[in-house]
Amino acid sequence: MNLDQYRPIIEKPLRASLKPAQEVGVILLSALLVAAGLDLFLIPHKLLSGGVTGVASIISYLTGWNISIVYFLLNVPLILWGWKAVGRRYIVLSCVSVVSTTWFISIIPEVQVTHDPILAAVFGGIISAAGIGFSLRVGGSTGGFDILGSIVTRKRDVPMGNILFLLNGLVILALGFFQSWDLALYSMLSTFVKGKVVDMIHVGHIKVTCFIITKRKDEVLCQLRKLHHGITCLHSEGGYREEQNYTLMTVTTRYELAAVRKAVVDTDPHAFMNVVQSIEILGRFARPVK
Repeated sequence: MNLDQYRPIIEKPLRASLKPAQEVGVILLSALLVAAGLDLFLIPHKLLSGGVTGVASIISYLTGWNISIVYFLLNVPLILWGWKAVGRRYIVLSCVSVVSTTWFISIIPEVQVTHDPILAAVFGGIISAAGIGFSLRVGGSTGGFDILGSIVTRKRDVPMGNILFLLNGLVILALGFFQSWDLALYSMLSTFVKGKVVDMIHVGHIKVTCFIITKRKDEVLCQLRKLHHGITCLHSEGGYREEQNYTLMTVTTRYELAAVRKAVVDTDPHAFMNVVQSIEILGRFARPVK
């Protein structure tokens, strides 16, 4: 019995089931990093990480309530909004992140790793930003303002880190009024570092042009149309065998490139795809919603 002929049939479902498991694994690691940045660096010094976590921290500092529970409750309305505005897969991964982050915050002890608030602000920002960036790279988020940032970046060509810095700055100003301006300035330093690190990991504002050569035009188009960018179809001919093909061109972001690649590979494994970075884009970038 020749098992080689059945190998593709066996391996394809295995690969399909392994990818979501890998994504969930990255989300869990991201949640652990965010919680570690809070419990080991920021919370012991009464600093904020910004965003919904920062709002939850302020409420916890003022009332003594459990920060993990407050964090979870504040994320619920944002998740419901993101379900409609961003997409089901993104929100499902975000839900996994919010629940796991809540759990990690509750089990990781609040230990003051460093007595220097500047070091706490910098390293707390770096560790939390790594968690946010990795979560965004696999198509999810850590909840909170990340969902708002993702909604904005899908409609406006601005870096995610800049959006988070602006939103988080408003939260940190509240800390200055209610607690201490020294703590607010330290928290602003942490937020600035976090924004820069997020932009290094999450490259959603970088545009790329994808050229896809395929014979299965209709099937590939059906999958690409689920994304929110326009597609141009061209008739093309192979230079050696002179076979008739179709060339599909679409401009997307580095953040969404994984979704385009998956749509092409799953639909036509024999397709040829070339990705080049776009220096400048003129005209309408996003496909209008019908």
